[in-house]
Amino acid sequence: MSTATTAAPAGGSVAGAGSLALVSGGTRGIGRALSERLARRGHRVVALYVADEKAARATEADLGPAVRAVRADVTDAGAVAAAVADAVERYGPPRVVVNNAGVNIDKPFLRSTPDEWHTVIGTSLFGALNLTHACAPHMLDEPGGSIVNIGATTGLRPRTDGAAYCAAKAALLHLTKCLALELAPKVRVNCLIPGFTWTDEVVTRFRLDDDAAREAVLRQIPQGRIASTAEIADALEFLVDSRSSYITGQKLIVDGGQFMW
Repeated sequence: MSTATTAAPAGGSVAGAGSLALVSGGTRGIGRALSERLARRGHRVVALYVADEKAARATEADLGPAVRAVRADVTDAGAVAAAVADAVERYGPPRVVVNNAGVNIDKPFLRSTPDEWHTVIGTSLFGALNLTHACAPHMLDEPGGSIVNIGATTGLRPRTDGAAYCAAKAALLHLTKCLALELAPKVRVNCLIPGFTWTDEVVTRFRLDDDAAREAVLRQIPQGRIASTAEIADALEFLVDSRSSYITGQKLIVDGGQFMW
């Protein structure tokens, strides 16, 4: 019995040189590393930010003309739509969208307020919805686009003092699957879930500059170390590359094995 060989569809590849990529929260921490990696791949990157002007200007200065920092609050659908329209006019339709912006408020559930829930969910979930809603119609004009939602391990396993963030990231994971169904076959949608990663925010929140606190974290991680932002960018590069052309609706957990159970 003979076996036919079928070539991978052209729609699996992602355009490189000069094509537009948008990264929300793209000027600090993991987001900046993702913007840098996409620029190195040849994309014209629009890195959205909301407040830290100093970090935005430093990102542009350090990463060069391939990266443009644009102020846009992802919770404001109108502001996002305007930023996307401007980017499309300048660089053409987006080929890569990375929904990275997020807000985390650590507080026991019974002490949390509705306004705090709106803040967390507005950024971490509706921010992704707003940017995707603005970009997806342009991406459907031709095959090969990729959307990557940046999730969190707390969307997989609950924790205390973070119900709003856990709920938002769990919803983002399911939104990923729904969008993968609706936007197929022209656009792939996946969720990249970083574990502990060396960023200023993570160091501060988990006191990783304290030896005892850091060792307590490392004991939870089979690999025995904390990820670099470059390792998270490696995973993003795989998800937007033609090598992952048959992968959609999936979660990729980059955590050194901490959440394998």
